[in-house]
Amino acid sequence: MTTAIRVKGFSHFFGSAQTLKGIDLDVLRNEILGVIGPAGSGKSTFLGALNRMNDLIRGSRTEGAIEIDGKNIYDPDINVAELRRKLGMVFATPIPLPRSIFENVVFGTRLAGSGSRTGLVGLVQDCLEKTTLWEEVKDRLDASALKLSGGQQQRLCIARVLALKPEFILLDEPCSGLDPISTAKIEDSLRLLKRDYTIILVTNNTKQAARVSDRTAFFLGGELIEVGPTDRIFTTPDDRRTDDYLRGRFG
Repeated sequence: MTTAIRVKGFSHFFGSAQTLKGIDLDVLRNEILGVIGPAGSGKSTFLGALNRMNDLIRGSRTEGAIEIDGKNIYDPDINVAELRRKLGMVFATPIPLPRSIFENVVFGTRLAGSGSRTGLVGLVQDCLEKTTLWEEVKDRLDASALKLSGGQQQRLCIARVLALKPEFILLDEPCSGLDPISTAKIEDSLRLLKRDYTIILVTNNTKQAARVSDRTAFFLGGELIEVGPTDRIFTTPDDRRTDDYLRGRFG
């Protein structure tokens, strides 16, 4: 696999508080990288650094570099709006718009001034199929998205991100409030999506990371403790702290 994102000596600060400490990490193209660690370890901050959402928080500053296609995303000439389109974010709580299922999927595309309803039908079907939602909603695309179950709403939010044609999908605890069946459907979707996208999955559910991640990175106290193939991380980690966390001795 080739490197899709290269993180080099990257540190992040909110005011005087350092939240990430000298991270060195390569994200490989078309992999699912699981990011695990206890609360306050820097996992969500790491995601926010990748698409520069942290910039929106007062006092945010960085050191080091995050490179995509050999270009540091923190260089002054970077188009941040385009960067955020390229790295689509899905949050823990699904936030469907108070519109139809169809209009939820195409909302961002319409904002960009693209396409009539007729021209967008194929896009909607493609995105909903990729999130395994199409068969469940194809006969009620004009129904309110607010009537969907929580798991369906989360898959709809993923479809909405896909409609903007990102290269990367960033997921911050996407199954935290969902039942096991809904969680399994999202995990099935991720396995399909990695054929076309590079996925970074932040999760507090270590069993989820074990099930779906190709590689897993363990964060602790703002540091990247280790990263490697998921099977190895979960069976023979290099660092005792990783083993202690996975065995439930802390966190």
